[in-house]
Amino acid sequence: MKKPYAVDVEILKNRREFLEVMGATVGFASLAACVKQPEEQIYPYVRAPEYLVPGKPKYFATSLARSGVGRPALVESHDGHPTKIEGNAEHPASLGGTDVWMQAAIYDLYNPDRSQATLRQGAPSTWKRFGEEVLPRFSASLEGSGCAILTGAVTSPTLAAQLDRLKKTHPKLRWYQWESAHLDERFRATQAAYGRALDVVYDFESADVVVAFDADPLFVDAGSLVYARQAARRRRDADGFTRWYVVEPSPTPTGTFADHRFRARRADVGAWVTELAAALGLQEGETRAAVQAMANDLKAAGKKGVVVVGPTQPADVQALAFRINEHLGARGTTFKTIEPVVASPVDHTEELRALVKSIEAGETKTILVLGKNPVFDAPADLDFAAAYDKVPLRVHVGAFVDETAHRSHWHLPARHALESWSDTKTFDGTVSLVQPLLRPLYGGHSAHELIELIAGRAGRREYAIVREHYEAQWGAALESRWRRALHDGFVANTQHAEVTTAPKVVDVKPRAVDGLELTFEIDGTVWDGSYADNPWLQELPKPITKLTWDNAALVSPATAGKLGVETDDVVEIEVEGRKVDAAVFVLPGQAEDSLALSLGNGRRRGSRVGRGVGFDAQRARPSDKAWFTPAKVRSIDRVYTLVTTQDHHRMEGRNLVREATLAAFASDDQFAKRPDAKVAKLSLYPEHPREGEQWGLTVNLNACNGCNACVVACQSENNIPVVGKEQVANGREMHWIRIDSYFEGDETVHNQPVTCMHCENAPCEVVCPANATVHSPSGINEMVYNRCIGTRYCSNNCPYKVRRFNFLLYQDWETPSLEPMRNPDVSVRSRGVMEKCTFCIQRIQAARITARKEDREVRDGEIVTACQGACPAEAISFGDIADPESKVSKAKADARDYVLLHELNAKPRVSYTAKLTNPNPAIDEKVKG
Repeated sequence: MKKPYAVDVEILKNRREFLEVMGATVGFASLAACVKQPEEQIYPYVRAPEYLVPGKPKYFATSLARSGVGRPALVESHDGHPTKIEGNAEHPASLGGTDVWMQAAIYDLYNPDRSQATLRQGAPSTWKRFGEEVLPRFSASLEGSGCAILTGAVTSPTLAAQLDRLKKTHPKLRWYQWESAHLDERFRATQAAYGRALDVVYDFESADVVVAFDADPLFVDAGSLVYARQAARRRRDADGFTRWYVVEPSPTPTGTFADHRFRARRADVGAWVTELAAALGLQEGETRAAVQAMANDLKAAGKKGVVVVGPTQPADVQALAFRINEHLGARGTTFKTIEPVVASPVDHTEELRALVKSIEAGETKTILVLGKNPVFDAPADLDFAAAYDKVPLRVHVGAFVDETAHRSHWHLPARHALESWSDTKTFDGTVSLVQPLLRPLYGGHSAHELIELIAGRAGRREYAIVREHYEAQWGAALESRWRRALHDGFVANTQHAEVTTAPKVVDVKPRAVDGLELTFEIDGTVWDGSYADNPWLQELPKPITKLTWDNAALVSPATAGKLGVETDDVVEIEVEGRKVDAAVFVLPGQAEDSLALSLGNGRRRGSRVGRGVGFDAQRARPSDKAWFTPAKVRSIDRVYTLVTTQDHHRMEGRNLVREATLAAFASDDQFAKRPDAKVAKLSLYPEHPREGEQWGLTVNLNACNGCNACVVACQSENNIPVVGKEQVANGREMHWIRIDSYFEGDETVHNQPVTCMHCENAPCEVVCPANATVHSPSGINEMVYNRCIGTRYCSNNCPYKVRRFNFLLYQDWETPSLEPMRNPDVSVRSRGVMEKCTFCIQRIQAARITARKEDREVRDGEIVTACQGACPAEAISFGDIADPESKVSKAKADARDYVLLHELNAKPRVSYTAKLTNPNPAIDEKVKG
């Protein structure tokens, strides 16, 4: 019998207070309850701040960086504290969309585990002592040749200018960059193809045919917010429908969008691209039938076709794709190259290798690490931790006391983006300002201040540093342009111009991997570990797998059979003599002989949330094969419990996701409704009276790619707690929205967001003995928390399984820093009550009050639910279904509109627009209906 897999005792010994019960809130409550809080007095304003209206939120435009690249945001603030992230609809790099990492930034700000004090050798110290003790040594190193600064990718124009000035005044200073998730192959590819490092920008709204090889542009790409919206707009209606081909090793959100998805090992993707080039006449070679069909479609599309090769592919494979796009005439239509968005486009792996070499040679005497954690996420063969220990003076600036901070002489707490003045560039080069919404909660310091301090300009504030950078550029126009940029969140018309250069011919080298291939993946929740300390993201079910609180070694059913393993079995993965253990997760749609392991888990330092969660892929990651490598795998006769929500709240076997090809839809536009045609519509109960607006919602399954932005947006908006791995394993997760994944064969994955259906004949309402769940005149199935006595009859009677019961006190009532994070317009529930979607009733009421004050009706589109506003693909429509001209009414009038479990005659107010696909008949003759 297999034994339970043992996690390191050092990790487990202090986790009882935190993870045993619920993950991120009960632990905080128990910790804070042991300490008596100081008494505080509450006084009213003597003079209220200008324009502050109690209870009415204000909004500020800013930018949040992910791997250095800006993500435009609009932040909601109540009485001076941020509570919710929205997309900036006016920003060309957002268009109003957000992603899970942006939504979760609110928790990052208030996280009570954030670093809160200057540390010297792990003991509390002061900023003053740091200056007295460290600055002279930095100054000496700057004058010599022993000073190094390590940052992530830098797109901030201000920070780049500061570093440039510092290097000019101190030529021997070395500036290194490292991002574990920075995909160096893209710059290598443009260097090979065009002779210089460039960024690549796509336009999927102009594309008729898209062929994506090992690429996930709709989710992990720096431009994913825009790309997801562009792609969805072309697939919203049957007219002008695009066709997507996706070839990939592991299922991705972009793969769920495909008309044709093909499984292929990452090592074999280059052969597919080479065959496509041959089929298009760019070189000699044989071509398989599927590739020939792709080529024929691309030829017909011409400049409206585009080939996307992911940055995890080798440079020569990407370079060949650029050449294909140039051959199609796609430049300027669906594809363009621009000057790099980062200030210094370097090879990050080579940068880190050079730093290690400098340390080993005794050349680096002092090092300043700004916001990165290379001790954890550097490739294993570089052994960065051992090299780092040899530097005589090590200073780390970060949000948490992580692995790198633990090995540093000095650790300084970093400011959060919502506490800082700065700037960034977005994926298209647009300059975006970062402005604080509150004073730093824990003090902390920014990269701008540290660089000025080292340069001998101590005491300069962030605001002055950033503003002076633009004063030098704008001169007399500073004041007006500065105010405009702060209001908009960006500097208009600063996108990088297109760079046109003829591509070179690059030969693609064959990369055969004998046996099993190990691929390293960006994690769909914790990224590369940068977000491992956020409990919202740890508990968020990952796209496709629905794993929570863990990563896993993903294998196909056939490969699992070859290895003799099944889900939860632990295997030992060996790469070039380095080994890492990981639990197996058997996943349909995974390529044969390919094992995928995501980055960012297996942390040993940092917050209580991130420590000991999952498996550390970095231990086996080589620097010269950062994204795929041959590997040996063997079972070690242990089991480890993985938790996935895939089997929670199951409704399979009832025709839930409805899909047809364009051809089938043309011959039968009622296909989505036909399965329900013979269902009786009788009811034992009288209809509810309708008064005023009648609220309803639709989800377009053609647009949804399963990115999860709606799930975290709902959590942030509605004060939804996390519950921890053990409670999720018991089926007690609290998310009010879930995204169901349905697998069709070995290739196709469908997404279906499910929330409360707000049924007109609601099965939950008639069984509640306390009348806690009631029907409003506007059609909302409401929950009156004060009446709920926890019978859970409503949940038992709900066929959609969308109600959540808080069995335990999941909310943290004790930790002070979490109080201002919560939305004051939504109650914070204690244990023993049922929770569910309310159609964001607080937003409905706010719009009603505004309309009443202005003596008018609520306008269509004035109310945007949290899930709707977050969705980068505009998959969700909400509004008044009694208004035939409303957007939601028009969506419900579509022939493809249908409701779940129609046969129950519950009359849900939530409906779905059935999915259409556009398969190539040369590949698939089957017509789905």
